[in-house]
Amino acid sequence: MMLLFGTLLLIGVAGAKFSNRFNVPSLVLFIVVGMALNPLIYFDNAKLTQLLGVLALIIILFEGGMQTNYREIRPILGSALSLATVGVVLTAGIIGVCASYILDISLLEGLLIGAIVGSTDAAAVFAVLGSQNIKKRLTSTLEAESGTNDPMAVFLTISLIELIKVPDTPLINMLLAFFWQMGFGLAMGLALGWLFTQVLNRIQLDTSGLYPVLAVGAAIFTYSSTAMLHGSGFLAVYVLGMVIGNKDITYRYSIVRFNEGFAWMMQIMMFVVLGLLVFPNQLLEITWQGLLLSVLLMFIARPIGVFISLAISNFTFKEKTLIAWSGLRGAVPIVMATYPLIAGLEGGQMFFNVVFFVVLTSALLQGATISPLARRLGLVGERKVEPMHTMELISVGKTNMEMVKKTVEPGTAVVKYMLHQLELPQDALITAIVRGECMISPNGTTQMEAGDVAYILVAKKDREALRSLFTVLVEEVDDEQKNDENNGEGNEKHTLR
Repeated sequence: MMLLFGTLLLIGVAGAKFSNRFNVPSLVLFIVVGMALNPLIYFDNAKLTQLLGVLALIIILFEGGMQTNYREIRPILGSALSLATVGVVLTAGIIGVCASYILDISLLEGLLIGAIVGSTDAAAVFAVLGSQNIKKRLTSTLEAESGTNDPMAVFLTISLIELIKVPDTPLINMLLAFFWQMGFGLAMGLALGWLFTQVLNRIQLDTSGLYPVLAVGAAIFTYSSTAMLHGSGFLAVYVLGMVIGNKDITYRYSIVRFNEGFAWMMQIMMFVVLGLLVFPNQLLEITWQGLLLSVLLMFIARPIGVFISLAISNFTFKEKTLIAWSGLRGAVPIVMATYPLIAGLEGGQMFFNVVFFVVLTSALLQGATISPLARRLGLVGERKVEPMHTMELISVGKTNMEMVKKTVEPGTAVVKYMLHQLELPQDALITAIVRGECMISPNGTTQMEAGDVAYILVAKKDREALRSLFTVLVEEVDDEQKNDENNGEGNEKHTLR
């Protein structure tokens, strides 16, 4: 088993490299590997599969939240939330009605399938897009949608299972439960995000390797504590990641890189196990039904949901078309497809197989055509190569210093001064400046430009003072200089505090 586990990880890494080359989400390869092992390993433990899937989703959502820049998604947050709520409900409703006729099942059971396939998977989308220079607000919209539509799909899935098992469940109770789950999940994410940000910055651990473990522990604790109180654990984890990721935290690079690698490992494990849970001969029994539902989802349900939910947005027709086509299904639908199995619903295995087929065909067809469609719609610019620059202060014990990465934002006052004119905190040192693809070794006469990335060695207690220095705006400095001139002080002030 150990040899098999190691082999699967190696295959997963190699598969991720080649899948990107062919514009196919790596999840497809991982699932195929699991299905290929099915004749050799009999596995039908839906509870264990769901446990692994939820754990993987916690890590994936936390990592995605940390990578989300709030300033970039704020202008499109309304559109993303509309996609995550109105869009999911419309998509689920259309597919649900179609599934009830195609599979000859009740309307509630059809709506359950629609709810399960209602959410998108941003990880698969961005894996396919790679380094394509898609318009930033499009990628930000897809990213925000994926982080916020999972809770909606989970709520619909659980509610419909309850309605199927207990048909006289009061709808008002479900509506109140929805508002509680979303509101409480948001509140827990914000509160625990603030709390764990303070913990990460104030705690003095003996080794830097423990900080990523602390961050992952915070994510799992946030999900479980929120879920135990009947809130949306997935929403809480995503918000937690956003709060921590948009704050200045110690050992950020170690935490981000650990989460990225851990998320990949969990994806490989999750999709291989999900592949093991599928029996290929059963997929053949629902081939035409699954294919028809996939076509309806990709060409009718998702586009209708996108165009209606974005009706009052300022997205162009071409941008809405790309958003509609970028609705790849991935981890969440397959994990949620285990819910009917565990609940003991009649036909639960058939539900799982249909959802599995829809996800697989969606990933194969849409995943291979997103980039060509983006180019054809004129939404791709020049291929952008991100400069590689890595620097981190390595310490095997406690230290009061750390390496901070600061991006010089447009409109900030630091661009008006040479380095020797900046009143940095005591003992702080700007060790390197990255400009484009060049690394600059700074001296006192070096002047930073907007877009530069500065690496600064600073005492942990002075991090806030350093942050304040880099957020002073040009207008504030100009106003202060005018006041000095009016007071007869002239131009004696040549430093930035």
